[in-house]
Amino acid sequence: MTNSSLYGILPALVTPLKDDSSLDTPALEKLLEHVFRAGCHGVYLCGSTGEGMLLPAAMRRKIVEAARRNTLAGRHMIVHVGSWSVEESRHLAQHAEKHGAAAVSAIRPHGTSFPEMLELVRSLAGATALPFFAYYFPEQSGGPLGIGQLERICALPGVAGLKFTDYDLYTLSLLARQGKVIFNGRDEVLVAGLQMGAAGGIGSIYNMVPGWFVELYDHARAGRWAEGRALQDRINDLIRVLVSLPFLPALKRALGWQGLPCGPALAPRLRLTEAEERTLISALEALPGLPRV
Repeated sequence: MTNSSLYGILPALVTPLKDDSSLDTPALEKLLEHVFRAGCHGVYLCGSTGEGMLLPAAMRRKIVEAARRNTLAGRHMIVHVGSWSVEESRHLAQHAEKHGAAAVSAIRPHGTSFPEMLELVRSLAGATALPFFAYYFPEQSGGPLGIGQLERICALPGVAGLKFTDYDLYTLSLLARQGKVIFNGRDEVLVAGLQMGAAGGIGSIYNMVPGWFVELYDHARAGRWAEGRALQDRINDLIRVLVSLPFLPALKRALGWQGLPCGPALAPRLRLTEAEERTLISALEALPGLPRV
């Protein structure tokens, strides 16, 4: 664990949308209330789960402003500012700083070389006085990087650490041992990531069962690894349901089933078919203890 002020359970927040793809601000406020009531330590906005790269910059700014108004004192807000436009990313980072973000973050755009990525991180980390978290997600952004490459990223001025969405927990542990703040990004292995030195977790399934993830984090902090592993198994039963279908449309529909309507996923993602929706709802109803709002 780390003594940094940035730690804990941060849902990678879903962006609730209306049918016309505009922001559903009341639904966003209800989702924020849901995760903070469960004890989450903060939120991660406009990332992959939040469809940030598909949203117009004006809507991304509205999300940050709404989240700021509804974030409890003592909780932190990390804003993903990644974009195909470096200038737009810098402006989003500066807007986030102005509106109370604790840190900013950005994923490596697909097709970017490692030297280009270094320059991107250097530019965005220098755009504000906030800590910067590089978003490492090799499955979606150009493939894996070696430990030496990740160390070079972490050594850049302003870089506090990584959102580490990979199963290579050995590499996670090496970076954490060097004093960088590493957030585990694979929901399926949070308990293992915490045991290997992660400061907390940022993830998608946290939207549905934030209390389970907070409880798992508390078990880890207390060294109750058997209890944490048992809770991880319950979480993974839910994950297996969601990943058996188109994931983000299934997650948004599942949130609606819970009483947290979040609307459709943005194009090019397709809505669930009627058969897929029936399969999803039946599987959710069969999971024991899944909370409704």
